[in-house]
Order: sequence, then structure tokens, then C-alpha cells
Amino acid sequence: MNGRGTFFRSLQKNSFCFRRKFASKKVAKIVPKNTPKKQLATKKEAEDESSFSRLQEDRRKQAERSVLIACPPNITEMKFLKHLSTHGSIENCFFYESFGIYAVVEFSQTHSIDSMLGATIFPSVQNETAVPFKTRLLSLKASDSVLPKTRPSVPCQKLNPIGTKELILKLSQQDTVDKQLYYLLEQHQLTEENIRLRFLVCSLLKDIAAPYFPECVIRLFGSSVNSFGKLGCDLDLFLDLDSVRGRNTKQTRNQLSLEFQMKSTSSERAATQSILSVIAECVDHFGPGCVGVQKILNARCPLVRFSHQPSGFQCDLTTNNRVALKSSEMLHLYGRMDRRVRAMVLSLRCWAQVHGLTNNFPGAWITNFSLTTMIIFFLQRRSPPLIPPLDQLRELAGPRDECIIEGNDCTFVSDISRVKNLDNTETLDHLLQEFFVFYANFPFNQMSINIRKGKEDYKPDSSPLYIQNPFELSQNVSKNVNPTQLERLVTLCQESAWLLNEGWAKQRASTEPSPWGMGALLLPSLSQSIRNKSKKGRVLQPASERFKNLLAFLKTNKAGGSGAAGNAENQKTASSTTSC
Repeated sequence: MNGRGTFFRSLQKNSFCFRRKFASKKVAKIVPKNTPKKQLATKKEAEDESSFSRLQEDRRKQAERSVLIACPPNITEMKFLKHLSTHGSIENCFFYESFGIYAVVEFSQTHSIDSMLGATIFPSVQNETAVPFKTRLLSLKASDSVLPKTRPSVPCQKLNPIGTKELILKLSQQDTVDKQLYYLLEQHQLTEENIRLRFLVCSLLKDIAAPYFPECVIRLFGSSVNSFGKLGCDLDLFLDLDSVRGRNTKQTRNQLSLEFQMKSTSSERAATQSILSVIAECVDHFGPGCVGVQKILNARCPLVRFSHQPSGFQCDLTTNNRVALKSSEMLHLYGRMDRRVRAMVLSLRCWAQVHGLTNNFPGAWITNFSLTTMIIFFLQRRSPPLIPPLDQLRELAGPRDECIIEGNDCTFVSDISRVKNLDNTETLDHLLQEFFVFYANFPFNQMSINIRKGKEDYKPDSSPLYIQNPFELSQNVSKNVNPTQLERLVTLCQESAWLLNEGWAKQRASTEPSPWGMGALLLPSLSQSIRNKSKKGRVLQPASERFKNLLAFLKTNKAGGSGAAGNAENQKTASSTTSC
């Protein structure tokens, strides 16, 4: 281990000195001003169609035309659709399984929903009383004579990704690391049906809040909408009250004007806590399928947490969290710039979850947002960069992109066509290896991560891991991470960089579908070796032997260099390591 440790330490000086040369390099270009007006009009239409806000609005409209129906286990798809089509034309329908069979049905017109609800009756319950609160979560009841006695096979969409063991087996059958990461992306990314279900749950919750706040909107943020969502991820929502008419209206110059009479509280935080407390009570008492409601009102960002059983989603509801929504839009934009970005993020999120670096519960772990920010920062530091820094996206912004939230400048370009390709041609297998080397040697004790500038800064405080919030610049999004978890991250990066080399060599030498590449990185033995090493000082093999193997690998790469930018950087790293 001493030899390999020397190797990683020697990479540190070379790696960061080399990358700082490109920190101020311009990597994004503005669309020429002399573009023909007709072409600009076409681009403007395309921008409107593909912008983040337009996509979210289209999803919300789909959800408002949809219902969620619990179905009998022996339902047939034909009989089901025939019955519902009496209320109007059906645009889309799919089934899934979660505590029973459910169907999401989207109608072409909203009046079809009114027709269906008008024909729906109250449930008959014995020894209990049904709370008369109507929603678009329904149950289909049928007599035994109507449905077949044998259970038919209704096609159900999957809500969760495949298990880790099966995933490792499938990854080991791929030919290259690139194919492995794209396969993992395909298996873990949110499906069209899963996204529709998420927006429908959001719409159902809005129906619960609407009696108190008729003009409110409940919006999704986080993994559900930022293009990096994984099947089974939580549902992050916030109650948007800024859109209520009259809230932000300036006083008129007329001598007479009308104002609403309203209750007042001591602070905005106190108002937020009161609102969430009321919504929590409504969800708990009137929301069908909502269980395990928790009021977490004293947190830095007060929230209500509960499970939505019909969908299987764990939900976190906050209020007026517009900066978080803007962060989701930023990640969505980065995810659309290059398909390698999403493949890297979802693969490394999977890697971090398997080894316990991230966790669904609050604590000292690295959050998914922090990890994603670290990946984006790494991709900004490539030579040439794969994606531009946020400040350059700020320079490309137009007047319609200007956005100031609570004094924070959240402006960046929304039209992705204005961001040009950056000529980075590195393969995913090379990027994956370089990611581990990058953070195995990052000077966390001195430097912070800043995706606005696309370069590291000196840390303003003594936090073990400092990742600057891209919009609320005085905040550290990884303030919760303790030294132990940071040390685990660094050690796992070192082990993963080593095993990725080992796994690639084994695949070339053998045709057996044994774990290799990304599959080898997901093996539980990797994190187990880290725990054993911290307890016993265990090594996988003699340090001198492993270091000699790695030097031989780097030497071979240097001798047979292909001339690509990434390989050239590898050669410089290997040369520097040898001289040290």
C-alpha cells in the first residue's frame, strides 16, 4: 500500500498544476448576432418547446387530465379501457404494481375527469366511516361474474431498478466500459411512465392543498426532474405560493385600493411552519394512501415527510424552495449537453449507494446533490472541458433568463442551442478512471469545489468537504459531511481506480463473464476491503507488487499512446510519477 500511496500522492501535484492552466479558458460561444430573423424565430420556438419550465408545465397539464385507479387483480386491459372510454377519449394508459395493481389513465380532455368523478360513488365500509374528501385516486370494483376467474397477465411497468447482483452480471456481459455505463444508465434512469406517475402524485397532493390555497402550485424538484433521477428515488416537492395572484403586486397609485385581510406571523419561517403543519394534518387525515406522516418543522428547511403507498414513493414536501428548483433546472441543462454526463452521474451514484457513501436518510453522508456537483466539477476540469462552468452559462443568458431569488443571482442560459460543443472526445472508461484519480488526490484540506468558476478555490472554513452552493454562494452544500465519510470517499476512489485497471486487464485476457470494469466496482467486497483495511491495515496484495503492476500498466499505455487528448494527459501523469 505504501507504493501505491506514493503513486497517488505524486499524481496530485502533476494533476492539479496541469488542470489549472485551463481554468480561465473560454469554452462556450454565443450564437452569432447576424443570424437570420427567420432562423432566430425557429430557434425561439424550439427553445420554448424544450425549455425546462415548458417541459414541467406540459407534465403538469398531463397530470391534471389523469387519474390513478386501483384495479382488481384479475382485470383485463380490454375490459378496463372499454369501461373508462365511456367518459371520453383516452390519451395514455399504463399499469404498474405497488400494494396491488394500479393504472394511470390520461384523458384527452379535462371534462372527461369531471364525467368520471360524477359517476363515482362513495365506498361502502363496515364498522368505519369514510371521510368525504374526493380525489382522483379511485378504486375499480367489479362482481365475480364480470371478471375472469383466472388472473390475466396485465403488462406492468417497473418502478424499481434491477437488483445489484443481476446488474453486475449484465454489466460483465458487455464488451467495453462505455457500454457498461450506458447499460446502467438505461436500467436506472426514470422511464416515461415513472415520470408521468410522479407528476400525477404531485397533482393529487395539490388537490389536497387547494382548498386552503386555491391558486397554489405543487412543483417537483430534485432527481424527479433534473434528468439524473433513478428508478425508486424519492419525490421532492415544494408548495409554491409565490404564484398566488396579488402576492407580489405593487401598490397602485390610485387613491383607493383593496387589500385582503390576513393573519400575520412573527417571521416567514413561522409562517412556513404553520402552513406545513396544516398541510401535514390534511395529508394525514384526508389524503388516501398517504401514511407515516412526519412533521420535521425545526429543520433548516422545514418539511413534511410521508409515504404515498399507491405509488410507492417516499415524499418530502417543503414550501417556496425556488432556489432548489433552479438548481434542478441547472442540472437538467448540464444533463442535456452531452450523453456522457448522465451516464457518469447515474453510474457513480449507483457506485456510491452500493458502498454506503450516500444514504436516503439524513446524516453525515454525502448527498446525491453533492456527489453530482463533484462529477460536474470534474467534467469542467477536463482538457478540453466536457461542460462549461456556470459563470459561462451566465454570460450566455438572455433577458428572459434573468432570475434573482431572494437576492441570489440564479441567471443562466435556458436555450441549450446557444451552448456549443467543447470538442472533448474522451471515452467513458477513461473519464471514469480519471474521476477516481482526480478525487483520490484532491486537496480537500485546503481547497473547495466551485462549479460557477469551474476551478477550485481556497476553503473559507474548516469543513472537511466544502462544495460551494452555485446560487447561495455563502453556503456549503456538503457541510454535513464529517471527516470519516470524506476519508471513505477518498479511499474508495483509490481502490476503484486500482480495480478498474485490474478489471480491464482481466477482461482482455479472459472470455468468462466474471465481474470486471464497472461490474467489479459494484462488488460488496470493495467496500468490505475498505472497512477491513481501517481495522486491520489489510492490503489486497503486497504493496510493491501492486505498485509495480500499475507502473507497468501506465508504461504500456505510454508506449502505445493513441494521440488522443486524454491519453496525452495520462502519459504526462505516468512520466511525472516515474520521475518522482
